[in-house]
Amino acid sequence: MNATNAFLWPIRVYYEDTDAGGIVYYANYLKFLERARTEWLRSLGIEQDTWLAHRIGFVVRQVQMDLLRPARFNDELRVTVVVERLKRASVEFSQQVLDNENNVLCQAQIRAACVNLGEVGSAVRAVPMPTEIIEVLKRAS
Repeated sequence: MNATNAFLWPIRVYYEDTDAGGIVYYANYLKFLERARTEWLRSLGIEQDTWLAHRIGFVVRQVQMDLLRPARFNDELRVTVVVERLKRASVEFSQQVLDNENNVLCQAQIRAACVNLGEVGSAVRAVPMPTEIIEVLKRAS
C-alpha cells in the first residue's frame, strides 16, 4: 500500500460493533471499509446518490480480508483507502484499519464493479464507468 496517497477516515468502535467480549465482530470491518470508500468518493466530489438517480452504482465483487489484531469497544481507528488498479468497469482498492499506534488490525483487497442498476426487478449488469468518474479517480490515484 502506498501510504503517501492514502485517504484516511476516522472510525470509533461502538458497542453495537462488538461481540459479547467487547471485540469488533469480523463482519463489521466490512462496514468500516465501505464507509471509508464512501467518504473517499465524497471527498472527491462523487456523490453516490447522484449516480444512483441515473441507475449507476458500484457493487463489491470480490473481498480478500485478513484480520490481524482485534479492535475493541471505544477504540479510535483510522481506515485507509488506496486505489491499486483502475479498469474500465471496475476499481481495485487496498484498505487497512489502523489503531492509534499505526498497528494494522485489518487489511483488505476490494474489487468493486460499476453496474447499471436498470429498472427495479431487472438484472444488474456491469458497465463501463462514466468518463466523469474515471477522470476523477485517475487524478486521485
